[in-house]
Amino acid sequence: MRPRAAISIACSPAAEAQSQTVKLGFSAPMTGPQAQYGKDYESGVLLAIEDFNATHPKVDGKITTFVLDKEDDQGDPKTGTIVAQRLVDDGIKGMVGHFNSGVTIPASAIYNRAGIPEVSVATAPTYTRQGFKTTFRMMTSDTQQGSVMGQYVVNKLHAKRIAIVDDRTAYGQGLAEEFEKAVKAAGGNIIDHQFTTDKSTDFKSILTLLKGKNPDFVYYAGADTQSAPMLKQARSLAMTATFASGEMSKTDNFIKVAGQASEGAIVSLAGLPLEKMPGGAGFTKRYEAKFGTKPTTYAPYSYDGATAMMTAMTEANSSDPNVYLPKLAQIDMKGVTTDHFSYDKYGDLRDAVVTVYKCEQGAWVPLDVINPK
Repeated sequence: MRPRAAISIACSPAAEAQSQTVKLGFSAPMTGPQAQYGKDYESGVLLAIEDFNATHPKVDGKITTFVLDKEDDQGDPKTGTIVAQRLVDDGIKGMVGHFNSGVTIPASAIYNRAGIPEVSVATAPTYTRQGFKTTFRMMTSDTQQGSVMGQYVVNKLHAKRIAIVDDRTAYGQGLAEEFEKAVKAAGGNIIDHQFTTDKSTDFKSILTLLKGKNPDFVYYAGADTQSAPMLKQARSLAMTATFASGEMSKTDNFIKVAGQASEGAIVSLAGLPLEKMPGGAGFTKRYEAKFGTKPTTYAPYSYDGATAMMTAMTEANSSDPNVYLPKLAQIDMKGVTTDHFSYDKYGDLRDAVVTVYKCEQGAWVPLDVINPK
C-alpha cells in the first residue's frame, strides 16, 4: 500500500496550482532611536495580514496567502533607497512603508518606476505631490495637521508670541512650514524660527536665545527623541511657555524622558482617539491578544493601509500592480480608523480629522477633535 503522505492533497500539484503566496513589502526604522515607531507600524500590518488571510481571500483566481517581506531602513534615506530596490527585486506586489518622510520620498521613486503601489504614514506634502500614481497616504498630511494646529494655537489657545523649532528633516520642515503659514493666516505672531537636527540632544543655546525673546508658546516639529529633552531643558531654564509638537511626540517615551516637565504639553495626532475610532475596540482587543501590549500611534493606520491594498487586489482579482492600482485609488472601505477609508486625487485621505491632546498627570488626554474641512 502506498504511504498516505505520498497522496496528501496538500502536496498535490492540482492543489498547489489553486493557491499562491503574495508578498507585501514593508520597511521602517526597526533599529535605532526610532525603532519604537517602526515596531508599532509593523505590528498593525502583521495584524492586518493575519485578519485578511483568515478570510481565505481569492486573488488571480487562487486562494491567496499574504506574507510580509520586511526590511530595516534605519530611518536613513540612503539605506531606504537600497532596501526599496531590494524589495522590488524580491518580487513584492505592493509596498507598506516607509515611515520617515525623508526616507519615503526618495524610495517612492523606485516603487513608481517599478509600477508598485505604496501606502505610507509619511506626512510631508511632497510625498503625494510628485506626480506619481503609486503613492498613497494612511494619515493626515503635514498640510492638514500643521494648518489645524496653527489656527488652533491662535484662535483657541490665544497664543501671542509664538516660536518655532524644527529638525530640518522632510517631516519636521514640512510640519513647521505649514504651522507657520497657518499661524500667520490666523493673525498670529511668529517671533522666531530656529533649527536643529534629528540627532541633537543639547538645546540650551537655542532655548536661551528663545527665552530672551519671551515666547508664550513654543512649537517643535520633530520626534520625541528631541522634543522630550528639549522641553526638559526649557523648564530647567525657567521657561514657562506652553510647549507643543506633532504626532511623533505623542508617546509614552516623551512623558518618561521629559518627566514632570511634560505636564501641560500639547500634541496633535491624525484621526480620532483610538477608543473613539469606529473599529478601535475590536482592533485593540485583537492587537493585545496577538502582541501582549496596547497599540500606540501608528498601528491602526498601517492596519487600514495594508487592508486597503489587499482589498484592492481581491476586488481586481489580480496581484498585478497595474491591474489593481485603479481599485486602490478608488477604495472606499470601513476601516479601523474611519467608516470611509478613501483617497482623493492625490492619494491623500479624504477623512482628515485631527485630535489635539494634552499631557495631564502623566497621560495623554484628548483636548479637542477638529475636522479641517
